Amino acid sequence: MAIAAEVQPEQKGLKSFFVEHMIGFVKGHPRNGSSGDSSASPVVKERRWSLKDFEVGKPLGRGKFGHVYLAREKKSNHIVALKVLFKSQLKQSQVEHQLRREVEIQSHLRHPNILRLYGYFYDQTRVYLILEYAARGELYKDLQKCKYFSERRAATYIASLARALIYCHGKHVIHRDIKPENLLIGLQGEIKIADFGWSVHTYDRRRTMCGTLDYLPPEMVENTEHDAGVDIWSLGVLCYEFLYGVPPFEAKEHSDTYRRIIKVDLRFPLKPIISSAGKDLISQMLVKDSSERLPLHKVLEHPWIIQNADPSGVYRG
Repeated sequence: MAIAAEVQPEQKGLKSFFVEHMIGFVKGHPRNGSSGDSSASPVVKERRWSLKDFEVGKPLGRGKFGHVYLAREKKSNHIVALKVLFKSQLKQSQVEHQLRREVEIQSHLRHPNILRLYGYFYDQTRVYLILEYAARGELYKDLQKCKYFSERRAATYIASLARALIYCHGKHVIHRDIKPENLLIGLQGEIKIADFGWSVHTYDRRRTMCGTLDYLPPEMVENTEHDAGVDIWSLGVLCYEFLYGVPPFEAKEHSDTYRRIIKVDLRFPLKPIISSAGKDLISQMLVKDSSERLPLHKVLEHPWIIQNADPSGVYRG
């Protein structure tokens, strides 16, 4: 049954409704996705969701493991995005553990620039994630349409993402896959990190190579230990792509991309014309030594951000 795409700017009732009944992933969670021992759950009162609780509408997008639909929760009458994943595909690709980790991490994050994960449920063949609906859709489509963003728009987005990543790092979470395809735009124009599939807790340094090639930092390419500094690198790559329309180390062959990343072969095209301050910020984030990259709180203090970013965190055109 189709539902209208109108969305209320404030959905406070939805948030409190879901928080009261959300099922959380807990340590030792059974492989079959059941709730396990409810007394061990860090979230409050457990609720069993089912597809009957939702009126499912138009498709919003599709991914490797399933589809995303606009949906209305019947009891609260609020709009959500329902991500439907097929168990067979998850199992075939051996990413069940990755999904559990994604849900565990994202369901506990509360930030205006991070897409909320309210809860989940499952049946014999599918897993359903109940997500915040970002009414203006996927950022990468805007970037494709515009080819590149103005400095004001780019700075506003980078500042918002820096704040979101500061929050994540304060929660001992690194994202590891910041890129346009993982960003959404909310109803008011605010940017939101939407995919935590490669995120991990930062209690230990990591060696796993993950994420998207164009956004990989040198330490991942060289398979050495990495930490939260990978997100600073990715933010620098993203800033470059926002301003120039292509990632900075793009090459025809993967081997050439790897080489350019390791050498930090950073070049700034003559067009579009970008201010020296914008180039300076990118150069300070794209540094080979992770410890020498500009810290995120310093990103927010950089002259280019101060001069160009909208203090509200929302780009208004």
